[in-house]
Amino acid sequence: MEKLEYYGDPKRRPATSPDWSGWDKHDPRYDPRLYQPDDRLVSAVNVALLLGRPLLLTGDPGTGKTQLASSLAWELGLSRPLVFSTKSTSTSRDLLYQYDAVGHFRQSQIASLNKEARVEDRLVSPLGFIVWSALGEAIIRSNALDEVSKTFGQKVELAFDERLVVLIDEIDKAPRDFPNDLLNEIERLNFEVPEYGNRSIQANLNKRPIVVLTSNSERNLPDAFLRRCIFHHISFPDNVRLISILKNHLGDFVRNSSDPLISDALRFFSFLRDEIKPALEKRPATAELIDWLTVLKRRQADPKKSLYDQKMVNDESLGALIKTQKDMQNVLSLMEKGDWSTRAGGRK
Repeated sequence: MEKLEYYGDPKRRPATSPDWSGWDKHDPRYDPRLYQPDDRLVSAVNVALLLGRPLLLTGDPGTGKTQLASSLAWELGLSRPLVFSTKSTSTSRDLLYQYDAVGHFRQSQIASLNKEARVEDRLVSPLGFIVWSALGEAIIRSNALDEVSKTFGQKVELAFDERLVVLIDEIDKAPRDFPNDLLNEIERLNFEVPEYGNRSIQANLNKRPIVVLTSNSERNLPDAFLRRCIFHHISFPDNVRLISILKNHLGDFVRNSSDPLISDALRFFSFLRDEIKPALEKRPATAELIDWLTVLKRRQADPKKSLYDQKMVNDESLGALIKTQKDMQNVLSLMEKGDWSTRAGGRK
């Protein structure tokens, strides 16, 4: 089996890697070349790769859990990750495929009434009404085209013979039994399609999918599930790493963290996260800080001038940092009293 290793260095992407054109270049947060994992996260990824286990990531929203999957796939020279967004109604089958039974029935009825023209088999084949979900698609695509065609008896419109990263996002939103059912599917890496004559397909274990799971810790996950994962909590970055991340995303706008605007912005951000009383319901994280500074940059804010002198902290830009009505009212109340900038380390 191919040895895989992650360095957290986007420059290591092989020159022969698949094309990733189409990611949203207007939002740099989704550019895998800008992702900066710390050493502990890199180590956790490599332990998961070594053992062939799913990697479970926790951490505050906005700390980069979902972006890790793109960074990993990018550096390993793989295609873009396949994503499954967990819902409160998700089942283990949903991870593999979804079947449009109603659409299949209607098409079959139409075909049965068509007495003048021969309807092609593919129009009434169940395969035409199946949509492959993230894990199911990754299992199929790990095989060669000949193997897949032999299994399903007709062409499947997918790329083949490749390893993929599968991101299963916000697993803690799922029903109670979902995590353990999910691990069973990941360990088996094969599945049947009862709607298509119980045909089954097994992943090529030499190209088994790499699975990344995220959780916002909204509820406890089963012990049996946790035992079978590699766990890592992404902590909020210290000031040095935070500035490095900002420079990576915002370039020269954050060239000097001692510039008045950047210094004031970081103090105000820290005030909102850790010092404001009563504490905010939804503390801003790295993603919100990047959004806020992007607003200031696009408004032509001058890094050499104080944030407060430029009147950049107002109810318009605060929407990038504050995400609930109660928190917004709390912060606006402080602003109206006139002492908020002093408490945040700035000037009145």
